[in-house]
Amino acid sequence: MAILAVENLHRRFGGLHAVNDVSFQVAAGQIKAVIGPNGAGKTTLFNLLSGALMPSSGVVRFQGKDIQGRRPFEIAALGMARTYQNIKMFTGMTALENVMVGCHLRGRAGFFSSMLHAPWTWGEERAVLEKSMELLELLEIGECAHVLATSLAFGQQRAVELARALAMQPSLLLLDEPAAGLNIYETAEVGRLISKIRDMGITVLLVEHDMSLVMDISDEIVVLCFGEMIAEDLPAAIQKNPEVIRIYLGE
Repeated sequence: MAILAVENLHRRFGGLHAVNDVSFQVAAGQIKAVIGPNGAGKTTLFNLLSGALMPSSGVVRFQGKDIQGRRPFEIAALGMARTYQNIKMFTGMTALENVMVGCHLRGRAGFFSSMLHAPWTWGEERAVLEKSMELLELLEIGECAHVLATSLAFGQQRAVELARALAMQPSLLLLDEPAAGLNIYETAEVGRLISKIRDMGITVLLVEHDMSLVMDISDEIVVLCFGEMIAEDLPAAIQKNPEVIRIYLGE
């Protein structure tokens, strides 16, 4: 069953056709990768899926519901979370506090009840703290909970970002270049964490340039070039696809 279905998606910026008639599906429980050279339209595609951009035309269905035109927080509330290529830590906050921010989407306390410390909010705050700590430990960085997030190593910051996204309780996680800026050992660790997240029952769609990571963890791969989808197949078939080889290696 498809958790995400993209049908004939287009996005134009003036004369630039950044996403051109792209269609694919992501099955529940999959790790699916989107690859392509710089300028292929990968990040634009993610912006369309997450509500950061409106499509020029086409349909995006998430868990059976049309979501094109919905705002990012509305799509997030339906169960789609996203990370970004450039890590975005809240400065002046610990790793634990950064993850706790991700829990706000599922909380009931509003601005005034929180400001006035209403008694019923105490239990919710305690639950948020416990859940955030649990996620840090799940991603094996519990020892960093009370360290300023911006002072952590790059790979640890990426794990905090993953934990913060998981705090939103998503059914689908969009990862925009999760290995960007990481060394070979950190990349292998992120790959292991992504597989661990999938094993928790969370579907993963990722954009990534590191082909060793993509081939190692992906169930299926979509290939974009100049906004068009030129291939969709299993990793082994993508590696042998003549058009994909031409795009990456030249004629």
